[in-house]
Amino acid sequence: MGRFRTPVTALSALAMVALAIALVGCTPTAPVAKATASDKLSASSAPTPTPTPTPKPVYVSGGTAEQNKAYFDSVNSALITSNGTADGKTIVNTLVAAGFDKAAMQLTPDKTSIGVAADSVLFSVRLGDGCLIGQRGPAGYSSSIGPALTGGSCLVGKTRTINW
Repeated sequence: MGRFRTPVTALSALAMVALAIALVGCTPTAPVAKATASDKLSASSAPTPTPTPTPKPVYVSGGTAEQNKAYFDSVNSALITSNGTADGKTIVNTLVAAGFDKAAMQLTPDKTSIGVAADSVLFSVRLGDGCLIGQRGPAGYSSSIGPALTGGSCLVGKTRTINW
Protein backbone atom coordinates (compact mmCIF):
# COMPACT_ATOMS: atom_id res chain seq x y z
CA MET A 1 0.00 0.00 0.00
CA GLY A 2 1.36 3.15 -0.88
CA ARG A 3 0.92 6.43 0.66
CA PHE A 4 1.64 9.62 -1.03
CA ARG A 5 3.37 12.17 1.00
CA THR A 6 4.24 15.69 0.12
CA PRO A 7 7.65 16.44 1.41
CA VAL A 8 7.81 19.57 3.57
CA THR A 9 11.17 21.01 3.91
CA ALA A 10 12.40 22.50 7.16
CA LEU A 11 12.75 25.88 5.52
CA SER A 12 9.14 26.05 4.36
CA ALA A 13 7.90 24.92 7.80
CA LEU A 14 9.86 27.69 9.51
CA ALA A 15 8.51 30.27 7.07
CA MET A 16 4.94 29.18 7.80
CA VAL A 17 5.45 29.40 11.58
CA ALA A 18 6.97 32.89 11.24
CA LEU A 19 4.05 33.99 9.06
CA ALA A 20 1.52 32.63 11.58
CA ILE A 21 3.23 34.44 14.45
CA ALA A 22 3.30 37.70 12.49
CA LEU A 23 -0.37 37.44 11.59
CA VAL A 24 -1.51 36.67 15.14
CA GLY A 25 -0.44 40.16 16.34
CA CYS A 26 -2.26 41.92 13.54
CA THR A 27 -5.64 43.32 14.48
CA PRO A 28 -7.53 45.94 12.57
CA THR A 29 -7.56 49.42 14.17
CA ALA A 30 -9.71 52.45 13.47
CA PRO A 31 -7.91 55.10 11.47
CA VAL A 32 -6.78 58.11 13.49
CA ALA A 33 -7.65 61.46 11.95
CA LYS A 34 -4.79 63.92 11.90
CA ALA A 35 -5.45 67.61 12.42
CA THR A 36 -4.66 69.65 9.38
CA ALA A 37 -3.46 73.24 9.24
CA SER A 38 -6.95 74.36 8.18
CA ASP A 39 -8.48 72.57 11.21
CA LYS A 40 -6.11 74.39 13.53
CA LEU A 41 -6.84 77.71 11.85
CA SER A 42 -10.61 77.33 12.07
CA ALA A 43 -10.46 76.23 15.73
CA SER A 44 -8.33 79.18 16.78
CA SER A 45 -10.26 81.72 14.72
CA ALA A 46 -13.65 80.71 16.08
CA PRO A 47 -15.38 83.84 17.33
CA THR A 48 -15.59 84.23 21.09
CA PRO A 49 -18.56 86.06 22.51
CA THR A 50 -17.81 89.55 23.73
CA PRO A 51 -19.11 90.07 27.26
CA THR A 52 -21.69 92.80 27.55
CA PRO A 53 -20.39 95.39 29.99
CA THR A 54 -22.56 95.95 33.04
CA PRO A 55 -23.67 99.55 33.10
CA LYS A 56 -22.27 101.58 35.99
CA PRO A 57 -25.01 102.31 38.53
CA VAL A 58 -26.11 105.93 38.83
CA TYR A 59 -27.98 107.94 41.43
CA VAL A 60 -31.66 108.40 40.56
CA SER A 61 -32.66 111.77 42.01
CA GLY A 62 -36.12 111.47 43.55
CA GLY A 63 -35.93 107.71 43.02
CA THR A 64 -36.93 104.90 45.36
CA ALA A 65 -34.71 102.77 47.55
CA GLU A 66 -35.00 99.96 44.98
CA GLN A 67 -33.92 102.27 42.16
CA ASN A 68 -30.89 103.51 44.10
CA LYS A 69 -29.71 100.32 45.84
CA ALA A 70 -27.14 99.38 43.19
CA TYR A 71 -25.64 102.86 43.37
CA PHE A 72 -25.70 102.87 47.19
CA ASP A 73 -23.90 99.49 47.15
CA SER A 74 -21.38 100.67 44.57
CA VAL A 75 -20.46 103.78 46.59
CA ASN A 76 -20.23 101.93 49.92
CA SER A 77 -18.42 98.87 48.55
CA ALA A 78 -15.74 101.09 47.00
CA LEU A 79 -15.26 102.98 50.27
CA ILE A 80 -15.16 99.91 52.51
CA THR A 81 -12.90 98.00 50.12
CA SER A 82 -10.39 100.84 50.31
CA ASN A 83 -10.95 101.56 54.03
CA GLY A 84 -12.38 98.58 55.94
CA THR A 85 -12.55 100.59 59.18
CA ALA A 86 -14.18 103.73 57.78
CA ASP A 87 -15.86 105.68 60.56
CA GLY A 88 -19.42 106.98 60.43
CA LYS A 89 -18.40 110.51 59.44
CA THR A 90 -16.41 109.19 56.46
CA ILE A 91 -19.33 107.00 55.39
CA VAL A 92 -21.82 109.89 55.60
CA ASN A 93 -19.49 112.30 53.79
CA THR A 94 -18.93 109.75 51.02
CA LEU A 95 -22.68 109.26 50.58
CA VAL A 96 -23.28 113.04 50.53
CA ALA A 97 -20.53 113.44 47.89
CA ALA A 98 -22.31 110.72 45.87
CA GLY A 99 -25.57 112.71 45.90
CA PHE A 100 -27.53 111.33 48.86
CA ASP A 101 -29.26 113.79 51.22
CA LYS A 102 -27.52 114.11 54.58
CA ALA A 103 -30.82 115.13 56.25
CA ALA A 104 -32.30 111.75 55.27
CA MET A 105 -29.47 109.75 56.90
CA GLN A 106 -29.09 107.95 60.22
CA LEU A 107 -25.95 106.49 61.74
CA THR A 108 -25.09 104.37 64.76
CA PRO A 109 -22.18 105.42 67.04
CA ASP A 110 -18.58 104.57 66.13
CA LYS A 111 -17.78 103.78 69.78
CA THR A 112 -19.43 101.57 72.35
CA SER A 113 -20.73 102.91 75.68
CA ILE A 114 -17.30 102.22 77.24
CA GLY A 115 -15.38 104.08 74.50
CA VAL A 116 -14.14 101.11 72.48
CA ALA A 117 -14.39 101.22 68.67
CA ALA A 118 -17.63 99.56 67.55
CA ASP A 119 -17.21 96.35 65.54
CA SER A 120 -19.87 97.47 63.11
CA VAL A 121 -21.52 100.71 62.08
CA LEU A 122 -25.04 100.85 60.66
CA PHE A 123 -26.11 103.70 58.40
CA SER A 124 -29.21 104.45 56.39
CA VAL A 125 -30.73 106.79 53.84
CA ARG A 126 -34.49 107.27 53.72
CA LEU A 127 -35.88 107.60 50.22
CA GLY A 128 -39.64 108.15 50.23
CA ASP A 129 -41.22 105.34 52.21
CA GLY A 130 -38.20 103.04 51.85
CA CYS A 131 -34.77 102.86 53.43
CA LEU A 132 -31.36 101.88 52.15
CA ILE A 133 -29.59 100.28 55.10
CA GLY A 134 -25.86 99.59 55.08
CA GLN A 135 -23.47 97.99 57.52
CA ARG A 136 -19.70 98.13 57.79
CA GLY A 137 -18.48 95.30 59.97
CA PRO A 138 -15.85 92.59 60.42
CA ALA A 139 -17.14 90.73 57.38
CA GLY A 140 -17.01 93.84 55.17
CA TYR A 141 -20.04 95.56 53.70
CA SER A 142 -23.64 94.39 53.51
CA SER A 143 -26.91 96.14 52.74
CA SER A 144 -30.65 95.74 52.53
CA ILE A 145 -33.80 97.65 51.75
CA GLY A 146 -36.49 98.10 54.37
CA PRO A 147 -39.61 100.16 54.90
CA ALA A 148 -39.38 103.45 56.76
CA LEU A 149 -40.54 103.02 60.35
CA THR A 150 -43.27 105.02 62.05
CA GLY A 151 -41.95 108.53 62.39
CA GLY A 152 -39.81 108.18 59.25
CA SER A 153 -36.70 106.65 60.76
CA CYS A 154 -34.88 103.70 59.26
CA LEU A 155 -32.77 102.41 62.16
CA VAL A 156 -33.99 101.12 65.51
CA GLY A 157 -31.97 101.92 68.61
CA LYS A 158 -29.45 104.57 69.47
CA THR A 159 -28.27 106.70 66.57
CA ARG A 160 -25.88 109.59 66.60
CA THR A 161 -26.53 113.15 65.55
CA ILE A 162 -25.19 114.03 62.11
CA ASN A 163 -24.26 117.66 62.75
CA TRP A 164 -21.18 118.33 60.66
